[in-house]
Amino acid sequence: MSSTRGFAKVAPYVVPALDRTVHRLTGGRKMLSDQMLPGVVLTAKGAKTGLERRTPLACMPEEGGTWLLVGSNFGKPGHPAWTANLRRHPEAVISWKGEEIPVTARQLAGAEREEAWQAVLGFWPPYAVYQSRVERRLRLFRLERR
Repeated sequence: MSSTRGFAKVAPYVVPALDRTVHRLTGGRKMLSDQMLPGVVLTAKGAKTGLERRTPLACMPEEGGTWLLVGSNFGKPGHPAWTANLRRHPEAVISWKGEEIPVTARQLAGAEREEAWQAVLGFWPPYAVYQSRVERRLRLFRLERR
């Protein structure tokens, strides 16, 4: 269902709002989308404004305490705003299972990106569908604890 065009049209408006609400009501321990994928709430400075932006996102936790984030934007044409925010201001904070964790984001490139991309596709195959719908290359970030 998550890879359908109908989901991609509705989800950007519904899923983040529901995730924010459930996250707030559970003290940061849960999000509605946790039923499909693990998630974080990313707090990063806006690329243009410098104001804090809170964005619920699916993630792939990695061994060793890092996380991968995919700028899929549900398979829509443009890059999601949070990716520009991390490119401009890589120091951020994530809420992960009720814990606030300072992180540094790094956009992956080259062989490191390809290896991570294959891991992400194994973890959540619908990302391949999102990539096939757009000409842009989905941005992929690794978050590391500061």
